[in-house]
Amino acid sequence: MGAMNSPDGVSARARTAQKALTWRRLRTWIGELFRFGTVGLIAFVVDTGLMNLLRFGPGEILAHKPLTAKVISVSVAVLVAWLGNRYWAFAAKRSEETPAARSKELVQFAVVNVIGMAIAVGCLAVSHYLLGFTSPLADNISANGVGLVLGTAFRYVAYRYWVFTGSSAASRSAAERGRARSVVRQ
Repeated sequence: MGAMNSPDGVSARARTAQKALTWRRLRTWIGELFRFGTVGLIAFVVDTGLMNLLRFGPGEILAHKPLTAKVISVSVAVLVAWLGNRYWAFAAKRSEETPAARSKELVQFAVVNVIGMAIAVGCLAVSHYLLGFTSPLADNISANGVGLVLGTAFRYVAYRYWVFTGSSAASRSAAERGRARSVVRQ
């Protein structure tokens, strides 16, 4: 008689394998989420640091042009975030290594970031103009609290399911090795 089956027809061995697969997927997802958050934190530091350096640093290069300083700092931070997410956070899902695929991925990444920024600005606009909460604290809570959280959640989902949807050669070969091992065991 083969492996002992439970009343639903699934063997204990199959259940154990399913649990192991579930834990592996959860561990992979948590790692991806951690890497995404780390890249976001680094991009935030680049954005705020560069803006302040341009405005208040040595020579005060853009002291009287805060919007120009912010556009430059955000542009550099988005590039840093794209590189970090592409080559680390979502490395197993990045697009093919062709110029066209990288360009498409970068454009999608930029579109997602514009939408993420619009979410934060929209939260600020609703709070400030619609609800009448005009204090600096209220503006910071709505834009940098609520808006940042909602924008970040949107970015993560969009990166995961729209921007970084390919698979690298390394992840493909790892998946193929895993399939080969499971065939050998059967």
